[in-house]
Amino acid sequence: MDIDTTAAQQAIGAMLAAIQVRLEEATRIARAATACAQADSVNEGVTLALDIEQPIYEAGRLLDAVSFVHGLVDRHA
Repeated sequence: MDIDTTAAQQAIGAMLAAIQVRLEEATRIARAATACAQADSVNEGVTLALDIEQPIYEAGRLLDAVSFVHGLVDRHA
């Protein structure tokens, strides 16, 4: 199977950008949760912090995809 290296590299770049977006979202949530906790609203902070799980999960799956595509390119280089 021939791998289009240029397309694979573009896909990897797009996935890395998507990882950044997910991690920035998780960071915003974490900052809001921390602010709540510092303002003595610990329960609200914990509730907010639980929303971090989805973007972190998505970032992890995207990283798996990056690794997979990169491996395909390496094997066919």
